Amino acid sequence: MTRTITARRRARLAVGVTAGAALALALPLAASAHVHVTPEEVAANGSTRIDFSFSHGCDGSPTTALVVDIPAEAQGATPVIDGAWTITTEAGENGIPTRVTYTAVAPIPDAYAASAGMNVIFPGSAEGESFAFPVTQQCEAGEAAWVQVAEDGQDPDDLEYPAPVVVVGAAATDAHGGHSEGGHSSAGAADSGAETAAASAPAADPLPIWLSAGALVVAAAALVLAITRRRA
Repeated sequence: MTRTITARRRARLAVGVTAGAALALALPLAASAHVHVTPEEVAANGSTRIDFSFSHGCDGSPTTALVVDIPAEAQGATPVIDGAWTITTEAGENGIPTRVTYTAVAPIPDAYAASAGMNVIFPGSAEGESFAFPVTQQCEAGEAAWVQVAEDGQDPDDLEYPAPVVVVGAAATDAHGGHSEGGHSSAGAADSGAETAAASAPAADPLPIWLSAGALVVAAAALVLAITRRRA
């Protein structure tokens, strides 16, 4: 009988540790299963390079294309040529692209990282506003529509398929009439340029870090619970 009880306690301990470890791995992976945009802030009245990146397919199926819808408020959207993609655009009556489709030259396997870029321009009147860039990730089997936008008071982290969002910051100014390339100002001394570059660099996303820490806490709690039951 003693051996049977001991075996059961060991089994419970193993289950607790396994469940905690699985949760510790699953939460960070879930947090990264999005299409991200960097930088998340662009300068008004300037041309800024933004990149849409991902590291997953559609439920394991390789990615074949990214279809990006451009906000109507954008005054310009110029796709960046990349050997990994062929690019097509759809434009409105004013000639400004309303949609850019990046088709993979070769399907991108699940768990491989890739990105597609464009230069965008927003007017000074958009300063302080945020704009979504809905992205449809097409795969060999199925697709994932990253198009959800948080409503007022809603936490974006609660969305299952959030659209990438950029915030329009202060207007960029330089010697060429207020336009900057890549979100950096070319005016001022060298140290001023360095400060501008540092300010425009995308901040590290704290969400995966917090989720990882929380997962480790849960795993530790599961281990303590299993040990407590073993001693009971």
